[in-house]
Amino acid sequence: MDSATDNAFQSRAPDSASPDGMNVDGVTVRCWGTRGSIPSPGPKTVQFGGNTTCVELDAGGQRVVFDAGSGIRPLGLDIGEHAPDAISIFLTHFHWDHIQGFPFFAPLHSPEGRIRVIGPKQKDIDVQNLFAGQLGPIYFPVPFSLVAAKMDFEHLNEGEYETGNALIEVMRVRHPSFVIGYRITVAGRVICFIPDNELDGDMYGEVGPGFEKRIIDFVGDADLLIHDSMYTEEEYPRHVGWGHSTFEQALRLAEDGGVKRLLFFHHDPTRTDYELEAIIAKMRERADRTANGLVVEGAMEGVDYTMEDRP
Repeated sequence: MDSATDNAFQSRAPDSASPDGMNVDGVTVRCWGTRGSIPSPGPKTVQFGGNTTCVELDAGGQRVVFDAGSGIRPLGLDIGEHAPDAISIFLTHFHWDHIQGFPFFAPLHSPEGRIRVIGPKQKDIDVQNLFAGQLGPIYFPVPFSLVAAKMDFEHLNEGEYETGNALIEVMRVRHPSFVIGYRITVAGRVICFIPDNELDGDMYGEVGPGFEKRIIDFVGDADLLIHDSMYTEEEYPRHVGWGHSTFEQALRLAEDGGVKRLLFFHHDPTRTDYELEAIIAKMRERADRTANGLVVEGAMEGVDYTMEDRP
């Protein structure tokens, strides 16, 4: 947070990162891809980024990845020779923009690579077969059987998961197919990652009753909430049922949950940097009027959000 609320929370531009690419003092979150639906590179998206969803969490040198959109390709290049013993990739779901970068993830093609993929099973299709299908000859020239890294696959549709010193809890959210959000507790900090979620949708009966209270509890008191905010309030009526939230809805969730910092995420591929800046400025003004110290920002590729350890 800012100095008025939590001076242990800092945002760092890419050129202030450590020589190994990430800060290992405390907890650092870096967005490698912030865009939704389809990559949108170009001069109008250079500030917030054009790659699709990929976020990395670093806690004391333990690097955990969330989603494998096109942003995971530059992440793989950054890992390079500094690859950890095993790379854990947690997926929210298998829509194209959340997995399309995986075939180009460099550690996948290294015989020394050890990659563990954890995600929600989709009906009767397990995680391994979902990835094997992505690398089928119709879609990709290199078959899954030629992947050089050692691969492990696990299912996580509910409950919690421990990796290293991080406790990861999941909750099913409102989006077409079986989609989960993550709540990560590590070094006394809480980070919530919910890239696709229609907060005001009423067409997701399979998610179960009491969703509104459960999602508020799920993000409650988080140090950092990264949440879907694809649409404006004016745009949303044309996209009801598409599985995404508005900036205002994400802000309301953060306020209700007592979140300390909110990153608007899953940017519309047609949204320019100039448009995003204007929308976020309005949201910041509203947060200043209605929220107790809540900091709001738009997620940017390559920026490190660093929190000191909290006992």
